[in-house]
Amino acid sequence: MIGAARGLSHGVMTHHQDFAGRSALVTGAASGIGAACAKALAARGASRLFLVDVDGAGLDRLDLPGDVHRIVGSVADEALWHSLEPRLTGLDHALVNAGIGAGGPIASISLTEWRRVMAVNLDGAFLTLATALRAMGDTGGSAVVVASVTGLKPVPGIGPYGVSKAAVAHVARIAAVENAGKGIRVNAIAPGGVDTAIWESGEDFQRSVAAIGRDATIRAMAKTTPLGRFATSEEMADSILYLLSDAASNITGHVMVSDGGFTL
Repeated sequence: MIGAARGLSHGVMTHHQDFAGRSALVTGAASGIGAACAKALAARGASRLFLVDVDGAGLDRLDLPGDVHRIVGSVADEALWHSLEPRLTGLDHALVNAGIGAGGPIASISLTEWRRVMAVNLDGAFLTLATALRAMGDTGGSAVVVASVTGLKPVPGIGPYGVSKAAVAHVARIAAVENAGKGIRVNAIAPGGVDTAIWESGEDFQRSVAAIGRDATIRAMAKTTPLGRFATSEEMADSILYLLSDAASNITGHVMVSDGGFTL
């Protein structure tokens, strides 16, 4: 594998091609953190990208150089992974990012809603990561699983989401132990508030947007964060690509918290 340090000079971390010639899988790639990571990987030299999302139109809007494979489908569909796995042989990097939100207290959430969230956020993450690990084989690689601070700090009203994100963080740590001998690193990132489309499905969010607008709603939500703002998808992409890159070659089994101080 090409060393990520190649292209770095005197600590400068911008404009380098540390993913040059490499392949990467990104799920939930049509928008938000996934799209930002796909763009950043391409900008930093990745030559082959596999982008997965249920939003085919969103994937088509990504104007990226190189060999880009757009796969439309749900990460929870085992058949999708069976068909895709042969094409991923020799994969270098994977971002396990696809996820959906949910609202409501534990006592009132139906099993159907619980399973809907778990199917994508947990089962889908398992299928993605397991497939990626097999594709990497014994030649090394790295993966990052997108968890959440709600998997570390109890937040009322989003039980299935928080539980699923706690679970995927632990999946990442187990996978790190299991695959270290193959030179494969697996880490997780636990974002706090990020300004992405995942908020749009929440009824409270929709009511607030109707009353005061989206920007004001995001600002109001961010008041619970010590830094007083939500992160951008591009900021999250910077941290994720660090964990994926050889600059983090001694880091595995780590859950990086990037939350503006929310868990303090």
